[in-house]
Amino acid sequence: MATVSDITVSAAINSLSALLFLVAFAILRLQPINDRVYFPKWYLKGIRENPSTSGPLVKHFVNLDLRMYLRFLNWVPAALRMPEPELIDHAGLDSAVYIRIYLLGLKIFVPVALLAFGVLLPVNYTGGNFQTMSASMKDLTYGEIDKFSISNVPPASKRLAAHILMAYVFTFWTCYVLYKEYKHVTDMRLHFLASQSRRPDQFTVLVRNVPSDPDESVSEHVDHFFRVNHPDQYFLHKVVHNANKLAKMVEQKKDLQNRLIYYTNKHERKPTKRPTTKTGFWALWGQKIDAIDYYTAEIEKLSKEELAERERVIDDPKSVLPAAFVSFRSRWGAAVCAQTQQTRNPTRWLTDWAPEPRDIYWNNLAIPFVELNLRKLIMAVALFGLTFCFMIPIAIVQTLANIESIGKVLPFLKPLINTRSVKSFIQGFLPGIVLKIFLLILPMILMEMSKIEGYVAFSALEARSAGKYHLFLLVNVFFGSIVTGTALQQLKEFLKQSASKIPETVGVSIPMKATFFITYIMVDGWAGVAAEILRVGPLVIYHLKNVFLVKTEKDRDEAMDPGSLLWPITEPRLQLYFLLGLVYSTVTPILLPFIIVFFAFAYLVFRHQVINVYHQKYESAASYWPGVHRRILIGLMISQITLLGLLSTKEATNSTPFLVALPILTLWFHRFCKNRFESAFRKFPLQDAMIKDTLERATEPQFDLKAYLKDAYIHPVFKGGETELMDVDDEDDDDHFNLVPTKRNSRRGSQPGTQEGSPEDHRTGIYVV
Repeated sequence: MATVSDITVSAAINSLSALLFLVAFAILRLQPINDRVYFPKWYLKGIRENPSTSGPLVKHFVNLDLRMYLRFLNWVPAALRMPEPELIDHAGLDSAVYIRIYLLGLKIFVPVALLAFGVLLPVNYTGGNFQTMSASMKDLTYGEIDKFSISNVPPASKRLAAHILMAYVFTFWTCYVLYKEYKHVTDMRLHFLASQSRRPDQFTVLVRNVPSDPDESVSEHVDHFFRVNHPDQYFLHKVVHNANKLAKMVEQKKDLQNRLIYYTNKHERKPTKRPTTKTGFWALWGQKIDAIDYYTAEIEKLSKEELAERERVIDDPKSVLPAAFVSFRSRWGAAVCAQTQQTRNPTRWLTDWAPEPRDIYWNNLAIPFVELNLRKLIMAVALFGLTFCFMIPIAIVQTLANIESIGKVLPFLKPLINTRSVKSFIQGFLPGIVLKIFLLILPMILMEMSKIEGYVAFSALEARSAGKYHLFLLVNVFFGSIVTGTALQQLKEFLKQSASKIPETVGVSIPMKATFFITYIMVDGWAGVAAEILRVGPLVIYHLKNVFLVKTEKDRDEAMDPGSLLWPITEPRLQLYFLLGLVYSTVTPILLPFIIVFFAFAYLVFRHQVINVYHQKYESAASYWPGVHRRILIGLMISQITLLGLLSTKEATNSTPFLVALPILTLWFHRFCKNRFESAFRKFPLQDAMIKDTLERATEPQFDLKAYLKDAYIHPVFKGGETELMDVDDEDDDDHFNLVPTKRNSRRGSQPGTQEGSPEDHRTGIYVV
């Protein structure tokens, strides 16, 4: 069990680490050579230019202005100075709302901490329960910090009424803040959509599971269907081709070209010596050959294969998938199509809003629609297995956190364990850093699982990965740490006492895990956030590319890696802090200041990163907010159920009716907010669409919408190529169709209207409007 000195050691190590990271960042960001690492967003916007290159050569690399170093902390007020409307224009609504999550944490936990410290902390500390329990439970392990928890309050004590009262206060305050924030974010989203400039996805719908037709191609079938069923609004369409193999070739060719550039630059620096490489895996073994000649030949060979594959994809009807991007003349027309069922068969002609072109994950469009449910089922089973397999590293972490209990079982380790410096380091710092290492690779695994499930937008992939990661942190890091930690901490009690006494031991031990979570917060939330602003990885990679690959200013721009918010990682991590704060606010309030420091520090750091560094790959207009709201409420309900369980171990059964009402009220609040606000994040109001269409027609009557939309949804591998994809679209913007010709043959043996979703006369071979 970590003591006050162990926590102090951990706080000192992590605070010093964070300070060193911040000082290193403040110095490195001033150097001209690092300008594109720490301010890439401004370069991408074309606002910032290379620092002045006049004067001595050393000025190209090192900032010699000593006055700048005296103001090395000026990034702090600069990060806070930009107002929110300007931040939205600069970085987008997704980034601005993400920053508000940290502000939301401060709004919730600062008042909660003040109340908890003023009311619950004195009640807990003066309870004196541990002295009484130590006489009957001789192997009970507790520290000075645990005296501040509810475990130090005697069973059936009137003091527990304070915890029940504070549970109600904290619940109502949290719900009030969440309601106000949900309403504000909803207003921000609607205002953003109303003022947003024209985008292709506002006019476009993704259509999937297009039924096959023996007489028409997919493109002709799509064209005819929408001419008949949306005659006034349908504009044009692009069918989807399975170009996954071609995309891999393009990526492989790009990699070979980078290698050729590297060896060409190397040869230019030493013209007397030709660079060589090996033909084996990663050039680690095999025959040694001339690198420039080898990669030149490989690129020529791959270019021919790429051209052949490109022509095959365009010419082969089998490469056309039963899906298409269908564009409409107005936002109103697109909204009607995206938000309605197209046919009597709900599994055919499925329509939904198209992701914006940057947001599309093209590889998954090739997955047959009928496979999606099966893939999701398989991944759900895989996630279940992965979650419980991860209990093994969690048990290892808890072994480190409860090393004293291990010493009781393995006495020969006591000399090492009792060494003060070793004990403080292991219990105060090592568990948090080991857990963080175990969690590093997990998001990549969960993202691959989401891709296998078949989602066609990066935003959807990231949302699903975030949901999986949140579940993983909830089950493993929170519940797993408590369960395994309790078992190890009271190991002999678990082995000797009767089964009826185990819940009481667990109930007493749950609050005592606060010390482990305090160390984790300091490692991940203090030092980890400070490491984020330093950007060690992008800094090293940029300079390596600058040395070996960069020849022009364009190459230097491509060497920049601005990164993004990494939503699948950062949002679940945020939810863990909300969960810990809500659970321990009534149980062990001493944890709250550590969480408040995290939210305040992270708000400052990520606001700076959003302004100067991150460049989001897509803009979803904060469509993720309902998930954020829901997961915070899940944490709130867990805190209420946890408190209910704890009080049941303290012979406070009379309090059960009072506490049972809290999760019920929270669930009702969730339903109320869902009905009140969530539709604004899932649907686009027809009234708003009509207003925006009317304004645009009045202000830009001559705008060529067809030219704007025609190439918006072409697969990236075909953009800028010699070969173009041709699809059927309207021939005359003013043409309203009465009869739509079709290539169908007469089908006198079939009944009219049996073809799903099309009011067509099969006997005459025409679509009748």
